[in-house]
Amino acid sequence: MKIGICNDHAGVEYKFKLIKMLRERGCEVVNYGTDTEASVDYPDFAHALATAVEKGEVELGIALCGTGNGMAITLNKHQGIRAGLAWSTEVGRLVKAHNNANVLVLPARFIPYRLASVIVRTWLDTPFEGGRHQRRIEKMSVK
Repeated sequence: MKIGICNDHAGVEYKFKLIKMLRERGCEVVNYGTDTEASVDYPDFAHALATAVEKGEVELGIALCGTGNGMAITLNKHQGIRAGLAWSTEVGRLVKAHNNANVLVLPARFIPYRLASVIVRTWLDTPFEGGRHQRRIEKMSVK
């Protein structure tokens, strides 16, 4: 599986740890984020990741910023993106099972890394349930 990952300055530490964990799981990882803690503008990185997911350059994406909100808002401006912000394993499971989120967003300043890694593994391992949820996803895009 090929996964894109992006982050702003608040997510640098978690990003590098997640890249290592993902590669250990056999994933190919493409880094669309900043590699330093110098202040940056998160939309620049969110747009790069969203475009890669939309074009099929990566299958899924993971985004990190302080609260996760800025990344989620920016990512969801793209028609081909369903970005879900998760702060617990149950939310991580549900954004995939019910919303078929193709980008997982994590609030790096509000959850410990250990929880972030469990959320990522849960999200990756959860199948989309389809059914009534597919009907709802089809209603998300603005026509």
